Parts: sequence; structure tokens; C-alpha cells
Amino acid sequence: MSFVIDQIRRIDGQLDRLQFSLLLSAPPSPILRSTSHGSQEFDASVGQGSNKERIFQLQAAVKSLSTASSSQGLLRPTTVQSLLEQANSATSSSTSARLDHASVSYERELEWLLVSKATAQTYGLILNALLEQTIPLSNDIWYWDEVLGSYAYSGLYSVQTSPLRFWHWSKDVYSDAKQRLDSMTRTSADGAQAQRPLSDRWRQFYGLVKDSIRDRSMADMQSKIMSPITMARAEARRKQKHLKKLREMSASGLGVLMDEALTFDVDDEGSIVTKNKDGEVDKEEWKSVVAKSVSLMEVVLRNVTALEVGVNEFAETVFTNVEDDPEIVRHESAEEDSSPRPALLADRLQQILKVHMPGHVSASKQLAAEYGRPSRLIRYWLPVTAVFLSSSTLLRIFVKRRVEVMTWIRDLGTTTLDFWYNWVVEPVKKVIGTIRHDKDSEVAIMSKGSLEGDRASLERMVVDFAVDNPNSGASLSDNEISDVRAKVKEGDLTPVLRAYEKDLRKPIMGVVRGDLIRALLIQIQKTKVDVEVAVSGIDALLKSQELVFGFVGLTPGILVCLGLFRWLGGVFGKDSTGGKKPGHMVRILRNIDRILTASTASKHGMLSYKEHGLLLCEVHVLRQNGQRVLPGEIGREFLEEINDLVDIRTGVERQLKVVERIRWAYWKWLQ
Repeated sequence: MSFVIDQIRRIDGQLDRLQFSLLLSAPPSPILRSTSHGSQEFDASVGQGSNKERIFQLQAAVKSLSTASSSQGLLRPTTVQSLLEQANSATSSSTSARLDHASVSYERELEWLLVSKATAQTYGLILNALLEQTIPLSNDIWYWDEVLGSYAYSGLYSVQTSPLRFWHWSKDVYSDAKQRLDSMTRTSADGAQAQRPLSDRWRQFYGLVKDSIRDRSMADMQSKIMSPITMARAEARRKQKHLKKLREMSASGLGVLMDEALTFDVDDEGSIVTKNKDGEVDKEEWKSVVAKSVSLMEVVLRNVTALEVGVNEFAETVFTNVEDDPEIVRHESAEEDSSPRPALLADRLQQILKVHMPGHVSASKQLAAEYGRPSRLIRYWLPVTAVFLSSSTLLRIFVKRRVEVMTWIRDLGTTTLDFWYNWVVEPVKKVIGTIRHDKDSEVAIMSKGSLEGDRASLERMVVDFAVDNPNSGASLSDNEISDVRAKVKEGDLTPVLRAYEKDLRKPIMGVVRGDLIRALLIQIQKTKVDVEVAVSGIDALLKSQELVFGFVGLTPGILVCLGLFRWLGGVFGKDSTGGKKPGHMVRILRNIDRILTASTASKHGMLSYKEHGLLLCEVHVLRQNGQRVLPGEIGREFLEEINDLVDIRTGVERQLKVVERIRWAYWKWLQ
């Protein structure tokens, strides 16, 4: 959605409320009274002269032209045109019917409502057309800025356009030589030129071509003083100037239509605020607004592409033509018996949709093609020609190194697939397995039963050693053996250490008996168990952080993929109209701030037509980008800021404050 749709819906709502208030204040029509009760017969006072089918056709057309009939808010030009044609045909077929005054009044109000709805739809279509023709011009202006900003780019542009200049020069030489040959043929005797041999005529034409080239060389002697780069820069500067003029004219037309067209003086309840000279409410003023809006749209479309007219003169020309419009002048003294004005306005709307809008679009495209950036064929003919001329060499190299090239391609594909499966797919599977507590995905340094087996072995070793070497000399009882087992589980090896200390006094005897070596082996087993206990603690720590390690393993692949996708998006991303470039919304805000800061506000502190149009173009792009990146609730708040920004009645100072509020409130999404 754009501000154009909001504007059309607002106007459509005003028209509905206006008609509702007028119907409440007017006496009901017999046709309206009969149809409101669902009756299929006419009122007796109406008689056979009333045209009930005509009323139904008008009501259906009005409903079709309402913004509620389309999800987009705007209808196609062909749809609006067909509805107007149907209404006009129904009008011509029912002119002979004799209706009473109430029926005629109701039918006339329906006709005015139909025309006003069609005017609102045409108004929206023209605003959209002006936006679509104005916004892309910024890209071409930036292109010429780039050409003029560097002599290297200026030289490249001179080389790119050299075939085009040579083609135009050749056409001029050929036309001049052909014109001279035709002149000589007409002045010669009848049939004498035709009797000459073909070779002589070609020789004569070739001489004329040489003379034309010589004459043109003498005429272009002054221009040869300038270098090709200087001439290219002068041409780029001239085209940029015309493009800026075209953008300013289109923006002025957009601002004039937004500020002056279809502005009804009604309050929120649909009551008319405008009063006539006698101080009474003027119930016919809104019809004059519709008629002036139709004339205004027609005049804007006719003059918006006239670059020979200045921007300031454009607004004066538009308003002068609207005031001098015979339809507007005749409305001041129109009588009820005069020709039906709704039908005339419908004809003018059809003329706008059939002739003026297509003509405006065609003229705008022609001017944009003439002064805009060169076509892709002109810009890229040099690298394409280089590739074409070196294609045989490239093909020879490829054939000679076909095996190596195929190996490189195969290795590249294999590396890409291995990276995808080993660094993206497999880590994702492990993370999913960890979340689902899959046994195969558990992280561990040692097996589960290793610690229990070594601890049981140590317990048996210590118990057997204590039984074989009792401290008191008597055999150990069951309670003492249980006490030894309990102390071993706690890590206490007192029986072994006592025997070890005793054997250290006489180590040779201990070695001979074997008790010393046995005690050493038990301590080695104890050391192994202690190490396994420490490792089991590390295993428990790893197991508690399995998901973290899974995401750590997945991070490199995800970062590489995101970086690659962002790079591809930057290479193949859209320009300013698409808004996919990083920081593009910040640049749009910068343009809006420049427009408001450099504006020449009127005495009421409001923007001029040109500045208002340029502001609307930038706000339109900003709104389209905001709808793509902002979440729902924040997006609705952003639309409120946009509506405050385009409301020029608040003044430039408040609009600058809105820009500053957007900058700090939505900085997170503007990057």
C-alpha cells in the first residue's frame, strides 16, 4: 500500500459521507422510497415514465467504483473507462423518458456521485503514473553524477558512446550526400543521369560523400579544439540538466494534484463547511470541486512533460488554464435545462484515460530514454566485443586444458557439497539429536562402565591385602572387612599404606615377600581410579553443555552461508526503487531531510508544489521499504509517522521533527 491508496480511500469516504448527509436533508425520491422497501413495482405517482433500470445501473456502477470493491483500492484504467461508457450509454438511452422532478434530482445526484467516484479513481491512477515516472529518474541522475565525478568514468562513457556518435555522423553524411545527388539529378537533363553507367553513378556518389565529409570536417573544426572527454562531459551535463528538469516538473505536477485536486470542505461527519455569499451552506460547491479537479488533471498531464516551461511557470500555466476552462466558466452560469454536466465530465474522464494518460506515459518514457543513462547494449558493448574476439583463444585454452578445467569444476562441486553436509547438515543433525536426548549424540571422554569396574577392582585389591596382612595379627572379622570396604569407597587406603610404610623400613625384605610390590600396584590402581573420577566430572560438565557445543559446531557453517548469501544479495540486489541495498532507508531519510532543510517555505510555513512532490516520492519509497522490514505493530506506528511527515499543513519545522523522531525511534531497522 502507498499514500495514494490512503488518499483515494479518504476521498471516497468523504464522498460517501457527503452524499449520505445530502440524502438525509433532501426529500426522498419515489424510486428511492419504493426500492428501499424491497418493492418490485413503481410508486403510483411516478407512472410509466420513470426509468428504474437506469437507477439500478447507476447504483451498480457507483458500487463498482468505490474503493471497497477492490482489495487494492484502485481499479484498472480499462475498468473505470468501461464503467463510464456503460453509464453514458444508459444516459443516452433514457433521455427520452419523462420523469418527475424528484426522480430527476435523485438520478442527477447518482450521476454526480458516479462521476466523482470515477474522478477519484482517475486521480489515483494519475498519481501512481507520476510516481512511477518520477522515482526512477533519481537513478539516472546519480549515473550522470558518477560520470561527471571522475575523468576515468567520463573517458569510459566517451568510449562507450563512440559507436553511437559515429553512427549519427555516418547518417548525416549519407543524408547530405544523397540530398546533393538528388539535387544534381533534378537539375540534369531528363534521362541523361539514368543513361550513365552504374559505375559512374557510384563514383559520383562516392565523390559527393567525400565532399560532405570535407565540409563537415571544416564545420566541426571548432569543436575539435575540445577533447573527446570534455565533449562527453558536456553531453552528460546537458542530459543531467534535462533529467533534473523533468523530475522537478513531474514533482510539481504531483504536488499540485495532491494539494489542489479533490479538496472538499467537509467535516468528519460529512457536513458541508463552505458557504455562499449569502452566508448559507453551498450544497453544490463539491460538484464545482469535482469539475475543477477533472480540468486540473487534464491540464497537468498535458503540460508536465513540457521541459521548455519553467517550474514556476508550470503552476501558473496550470491554474490559468483551469480558470479559463470553458466548462468551469460555464458552471458559474449553468441552468438546470442546460446539457448534463455529469455526462460531459464523464467524456472528459474517458478522454483522460484514453488519450492523455497514455500520451503522458509515452512522452515520459521517451524523455527518460533520451536523457537517461545509455542502454545496456551501449554500456556493455566493449566487454562483450572483447569476449567475442577472444572467444577462439579461450576455446583453444579450454580444449587444451580440458582435463584440468573439468577437475577444477569437479573439485569445486565436491568441496561445496562436502562443506554443506559436513559443516551444516551434520551439525544440525547433532543439535537435533541433542535436543531429543539421542544416545549417539552424547559427548563423553570415557565409557560409562570404566569407572565402576576400576573402583570395584580397587576395592577387592585392598580387602584382599587387608585380609592377608591384618594389623593385629588376627584375622579380620566381617564387620572389619565391611569397614575397610566403606573406607575404600571414600578413598581411604589406610591398611595398604601402613603395610607400605612398614615395608619401606626393610625394602628388600618387602620385595622378597612381595608385599611392597603389591602395595605399589594397589596405589597405581588408586591413581587410575582418581584420574577416572576427574574425567567423569569433565564428562558430566560436557554433557550439561551438549547443546552449546552443538551450536558451536554449527556456527562456522552458518556464518559462511550467511556471508555468501549477503554477498550474492549485494551483487544482485535492487537499486533505490527496490530498496535492498544496506542502509538505503538511511539515505532516503537523508534526502527527505535535505528537501525540508533546503525548502523555500511559503508565508504559512508550507512546502512549495515541487518540494512537496519530491517529498512524496521519497516518502513513497521509504514507506515501501518500511513495510518489508518492520514488524506488524511497529509498522503501524511507522505509518503514523509517515502520515505526519507528508502532512504539509503542519509546517516544515514539525516535519523536520518527525524526521528526527523516525531516525532515533527506528534506527534498529533503518540500518
